[in-house]
Amino acid sequence: MRVLGLPAILVACLALASCSAISGDPDRPIRPPETTGSVASSIPAPPEPEPIQQPLPESVPPDTVAMAQPPISRPPLRPVALPVEPAAATMTAPVIRQSLRERIYGRRFRDAKPINFGKASPRAFAVHGVDVSRWQGDIDWQTLRQQGANFAFIKATDGGDHLDPLFKRNWRASHEAGLKRGAYHFFYWCRSGAEQARWFIRNVPRVDGALPPVLDVEWNADSACKRRPSPTEIREKMRVFLTMVEQHYGQRPIIYTAPGFYHDNLEGAFLDYPFWLRSVAQHPSKVFEGRKWIFWQYSGSGLSHGVSEKIDLNVFNGSAEAWYRWVDQNTGGGGAGSDRYASR
Repeated sequence: MRVLGLPAILVACLALASCSAISGDPDRPIRPPETTGSVASSIPAPPEPEPIQQPLPESVPPDTVAMAQPPISRPPLRPVALPVEPAAATMTAPVIRQSLRERIYGRRFRDAKPINFGKASPRAFAVHGVDVSRWQGDIDWQTLRQQGANFAFIKATDGGDHLDPLFKRNWRASHEAGLKRGAYHFFYWCRSGAEQARWFIRNVPRVDGALPPVLDVEWNADSACKRRPSPTEIREKMRVFLTMVEQHYGQRPIIYTAPGFYHDNLEGAFLDYPFWLRSVAQHPSKVFEGRKWIFWQYSGSGLSHGVSEKIDLNVFNGSAEAWYRWVDQNTGGGGAGSDRYASR
């Protein structure tokens, strides 16, 4: 019995060793564990997509970054046996766009001939800007913006045949630097309003985001035109120009003027238009009594990094929030409405 039992035990052990060797065969496929709602899979789920950075418009400064909202939360993906289609592999979550607002830079200008405006100082206003022409020469627009130029009105045309030689350069470069910019026309009293409107339209592009066009009306002792029409004729010429320009650009133009011309010709007129007033010695309320205004040119002797010559300095009549609202309502080819044009 003992002799016969030993071989039997040896046979059983050999059989068990053989089974163990088979179960450990590295070439034998191993089934993954079951995946259920309570048992995690040994195969990791694909990672969740990272938030997608929203592209910024050219007008936004480099240090202002807005991100899209993160992708919608989904439950963990389960591994499937089906192959991934090539198109699906390149799909990304939709970008949710957010409203972007250009940064407002604080005023850092100096003035060669500073004026004490008292409590009505331009320093108290939130949004500052400039107006320029060829007389400012080459401008470093990025530096000028950082000095406090949040908007710029750029000389485009005057009369019916003159184009400022630096208009196109200033128009493009100011936009690239992130300023809100608009174009202005200097009115010539020896030509018709229609002729001058056609010249302005021919040279100033119609683009979304531009500030409303400006009509500059004043007396110019250096002009070759020595005519001084009657107030009635002046208003008629202006109205023809303003109407044609508004129809083309879809924006109610702004009227720029100085005290002498205003009191001679415009007092009590064009009440449904926004005004930009030159007043370099006193607050506009003391010089243009009763006139609502949207921009105030308070200096013609400004000094700033980025510009080698003296420059005109301006403020917007309102808070930062009022500026954002006004820009939203009056740029991009929006319609005209008289209730939009005085911020306060």
